[in-house]
Amino acid sequence: MAYQTIELSVHEGLARLTLNQPDQGNPFNAGFCADWAAVANELSSRKDVRAILLSARGRFFSVGGDIGMFSKNLDTLPEKIREWTSTLHMGVARFARMDAPIVASVHGTCMGGACALIANSDLVYTARSARFGAAYSQIGYSCDAGASFGLASRMGLARARRFLLLAETMDAATAQQTGLVDHVVDDAVLAAEAEQAAIKLSQGPTRAYGEIRRLFSRALAQPFEAQLEDEAQGLSRAASTADAREGIMAFVEKRKPQFAGR
Repeated sequence: MAYQTIELSVHEGLARLTLNQPDQGNPFNAGFCADWAAVANELSSRKDVRAILLSARGRFFSVGGDIGMFSKNLDTLPEKIREWTSTLHMGVARFARMDAPIVASVHGTCMGGACALIANSDLVYTARSARFGAAYSQIGYSCDAGASFGLASRMGLARARRFLLLAETMDAATAQQTGLVDHVVDDAVLAAEAEQAAIKLSQGPTRAYGEIRRLFSRALAQPFEAQLEDEAQGLSRAASTADAREGIMAFVEKRKPQFAGR
C-alpha cells in the first residue's frame, strides 16, 4: 500500500517505517494521522514483520502538531481534533498490541506527539545533537498520541507531568537521564546503531516479545494477582511456540538458537 506521509519497506522480518514529509518537518497533520492508522493495520496483519525500525527523513525527526493546519480550522477545531485523533490513536493502539518490538532512531528535533511515539517504542536510539520538547501547553493544549502513558512509563509520573506542564525542552543527555531515550550515540553512527539493534530483534522470538510488550503495557494498571495470572498465561502461550522449543534445545545442545518468529 502507498502512503502519502510515510515510507514503508519490509525485508527479512524488519519493517523500516520512515516519516516522510521532510520539507514540512514531518508534522502530525491529517494525512499523517490517517497514514499512521493505515500502516498500523498493514503491519499488524503481516506475518513477515518481526521488528519495526522507526526513523525520519529531513532535518527534523518531527516538529509535532501541524500548527498551520490548526490555525486554518479554529472554528471547527474541537471536532477536527476528534476526527484526527480517531485515526492517529487507533494506529498507536494497534502498534502497542503487535508482537514486533519497535526501535526508534531519532535525530534533530523531536516535538510533541513525536515524543509520544518514541516514548511508546521499545528501544530509543538518539543522535547526540537531538533535542526533545513538549510544547503542548505553550499553545494551550493538553497531549495526545499516547504521551501521558508513554512518558509516564519511561520517565515516571512526576517527571513526565513536569515535562508537559512546563513545556520543557531537553537535550539528548537529559532525555537519557530521564529515561525518555535508551542510547545516545554520535550523529554519524545513529542510523547504523539503531538498525543493528532492530535487526537483532527481528531475528528473535517474536511471539515471546509480543507477550512481554503486552504485559508491560498493563503492569501498573491492574492488581498484582491479575498481573501474575497474565504472566502465567503469557508464559504458557510462549511455551507452545516453535521458538520456545528451539530455545530450549539450543541451550541443551550448547548452540545459538535460530528463531523463526513462530
